[in-house]
Amino acid sequence: MAHKRIVVKIGSSLLTDQTRLTPRWGFMQRIMEDFALLRDQGYDILLCSSGSVALGMKMMGVTPENAGLRDKQASAACGMPLLLNAYKQIGHEYDLNIAQILVTLGDFEIHSRFLNTKNTLVRLLEAGVVPIINENDTITTEEIRVGDNDRLAAKVAQMVLAEHLIILTSVDGLYDQDPSNPDAKLVEEVQDVSQYLSVTEGVSTLGSGGMLTKLQAANMAQNSGCHTIIANGEADSPISSALFGDRPRTICPAHSEPLATWHAWLSERLHIAGSIVINSDAADAVDAGERGVHREDVIRIEGSYHKGDVIHIYDEAGKERARGMSDFTSEETEILVRNLDIPVKQLLGYHSRAVLVEHTNLTTLDERHLPWERPEPAKQARFEPFPNESR
Repeated sequence: MAHKRIVVKIGSSLLTDQTRLTPRWGFMQRIMEDFALLRDQGYDILLCSSGSVALGMKMMGVTPENAGLRDKQASAACGMPLLLNAYKQIGHEYDLNIAQILVTLGDFEIHSRFLNTKNTLVRLLEAGVVPIINENDTITTEEIRVGDNDRLAAKVAQMVLAEHLIILTSVDGLYDQDPSNPDAKLVEEVQDVSQYLSVTEGVSTLGSGGMLTKLQAANMAQNSGCHTIIANGEADSPISSALFGDRPRTICPAHSEPLATWHAWLSERLHIAGSIVINSDAADAVDAGERGVHREDVIRIEGSYHKGDVIHIYDEAGKERARGMSDFTSEETEILVRNLDIPVKQLLGYHSRAVLVEHTNLTTLDERHLPWERPEPAKQARFEPFPNESR
């Protein structure tokens, strides 16, 4: 029987007693029991689990309200053995073996590391081992971290070609307004998550994301051909009951025509490495799939990026039109753009085509993608706009 893959994301507020900062053993028992049930039905399970920072805070003598970055990094180091030990003890009752995978932003954004991580996860699943995945909070800083396990879980789902992403939270799903409002109604199915972004404010005390990051994750999963279910974790058989529709939930169905794996990796980003602004004619040509981005197209370079980074491509009106892998660093790009009449070899010392982003390494955006707002030039721009007369 062919195995189907499910990625499950569980937040800190479900795993951790918010007052005592200890594991919620009863909840974890229900989770692992459900894993065993689904395993016996032919499913592979991957778990994206928060909780290490919260569980380590007591050892560090800090609380969620007063912990700084160094406190949280140290708390993660203390809490991870506690979290894994809890999963291992309970999993042993159901003959479930577990493995720990700690990832950073680069494991998703750098393609070679993305493939290496994927290969490890697939091999664990082949051996019947449940991977427990979390961001490596001990070494990451605000500038280089994913930031929330919702989108991290969506990237894992994309990575392993999962059929379902199940996000367990403290409410029954997405509501059309603040769920504390008596008139709030559960939205049972969401085809276009952008219609509900205005009702997604709020972050739990222990968590790093709210409903916004869950919808962002759902959008990423939809584009990769993965169904997303958002449901309350406080239920018997919390995963299977949500999966099989035995209780209230919100489902975000996968798009009928998912992106190819390469284009999904290019477009579903967790972090803006940098961006460029190109003229309108070039943007239209890129949008039509006619060509890549040439150096004469560029009006502005924003941010600093390396060769091989995926950059965001905006038109003059500030609309994001595409994302693609840059063949040059931001510094090299500036040199090429400011000296249009000089060959690449003379400028950079090596021969290359003067194409900043090749057509094959570029993906255009459509209505199903959530766009990134263009960074404020005053805060983000590394270089000034290039003079019109140089065109």
